[in-house]
Amino acid sequence: MTLTAVVFLPLLGAFVAMLLPSDDRAQRHFGLGVSLVTFVVSLGLLAGFQAGEAGMQRVTSVPWIEKFGISYHIGVDGLSLLMVLLTTLLVPLCMLSAYGSITRRVREFVIAMLALETGILGAFVALDLFLFYVFWELMLIPMYLLIGVWGSERRIYAAIKFVLFTMVGSVLMLVAIIYLHVQHQKLAGTPTFDLVELSKVALPERAQLLCFGAFALAFAIKVPLFPFHTWLPDAHVEAPTAGSVILAGVLLKLGVYGLMRFAFPLFPVGAVQLGPWLAVLAVVGIVYGALVAYDQKDMKRLIAYSSVSHMGFCVLGLCALTVPGLSGSVFQMVSHGLATGGLFLAVGVLYERRHTRLLDDFGGLFARMPVFGGILLVIVLASVGLPGLSGFVGEFLVLVGTFQGDVRMLVVPKWLAAIAGTGVIGGAVYLLWMFQRAMLGPLSNPKNRDLPDLRPREIAMFLPLVVLMVVLGVYPKPALERIEPAAARWRADFQAHYERSRRVGQDAQLVQR
Repeated sequence: MTLTAVVFLPLLGAFVAMLLPSDDRAQRHFGLGVSLVTFVVSLGLLAGFQAGEAGMQRVTSVPWIEKFGISYHIGVDGLSLLMVLLTTLLVPLCMLSAYGSITRRVREFVIAMLALETGILGAFVALDLFLFYVFWELMLIPMYLLIGVWGSERRIYAAIKFVLFTMVGSVLMLVAIIYLHVQHQKLAGTPTFDLVELSKVALPERAQLLCFGAFALAFAIKVPLFPFHTWLPDAHVEAPTAGSVILAGVLLKLGVYGLMRFAFPLFPVGAVQLGPWLAVLAVVGIVYGALVAYDQKDMKRLIAYSSVSHMGFCVLGLCALTVPGLSGSVFQMVSHGLATGGLFLAVGVLYERRHTRLLDDFGGLFARMPVFGGILLVIVLASVGLPGLSGFVGEFLVLVGTFQGDVRMLVVPKWLAAIAGTGVIGGAVYLLWMFQRAMLGPLSNPKNRDLPDLRPREIAMFLPLVVLMVVLGVYPKPALERIEPAAARWRADFQAHYERSRRVGQDAQLVQR
């Protein structure tokens, strides 16, 4: 029941928040309290997780809509455990950041954040495709409200663009889910949306290509991969700080996770044939995101394009179809969530004080805000991939896994890894350039002379992120011990399903794993 409690505690808190008095201070405390309780409960998943076990743990499977074979089927393994913990960690930090930035409709903000947390957690643990789709769509409404209600001047434009992009891919994915459901019913005689059962359906090549394309489009938009990334900078720039943190920290990860959990295992032939194109788009995004980020004057837009670049590494590691590549992809998602979440929190701190995000309005802040400057430097270096910090581990494993390749299913040409490596250099250039422009040199703007350093509440926001960046960078073994067995099993299952699917021919078949 612990996993169910983790998923639905935030939603329960959202309902309770509706009944509480509309007192801003009480609502903020309540939202923070619920998110902290959820985080503490989620630590029980980590404490009880068997590190060497490759399969699903904490599994709950209860019939829901039996006529269509829909069940409440959830579970967690090494590929999803850290995503769950990352989500439950970032939400209370977002609640802390809102103390100074959200001054109107506070109750509604708390409700939206808690409902969004349930949607994200549910998507990470769902093992029934219909259930996954419900959680996937549930995330859309709160995120739309966060951007559209508490965003900046062009918030409505950004919110509608976010919804339209997401909905296009989601509808196509739903069509593919229904098609797979129908094929299973024809072959087995029983309806189901269960991931394990549907993965036994070996579709012919053409059907796999079409279904994989539908899933991949939905998840590529969410990542987002180039050229489906155009909604992201607008959403980040217009969203409040909490919205940007949760969007970059975990929502984008659901795109890579969806490819990893659903698209690749269900349609391995389509994945092998279309995987090189995904890898190419990922590498283009790595280089393009770095180049465009360097040209930005708005700090939020710069960090948004850095996400396009860094998320490309996650997709590249997955497409390599190797255990190091897959492990690096998961680790990089965690590291990116910590570092980019910290960067957006830092921009939020500056915006609260100066009501501007333009780099030209800053300079020499280190002299006035030394604690903030030191914390920001650690976060920037982690995002750059400095050895000893978390960003290095994920990028290193992704590049190693991509260079290793796969003899039987060569998906990613090794030269793509070499090009992707230039993105690491680009990341160092634009992030260190941003830090230099904002923090170093003389105090160029007289309006910055009296800026206060971090308050205790703000230090509490950054401290968990900085500690985890250092711990995971120096000693990644505990995290990798939980990721690698699941990655190895994923790789073996994918190989077996691919070989069976290649023998299917023109007709769909039901195979026993």
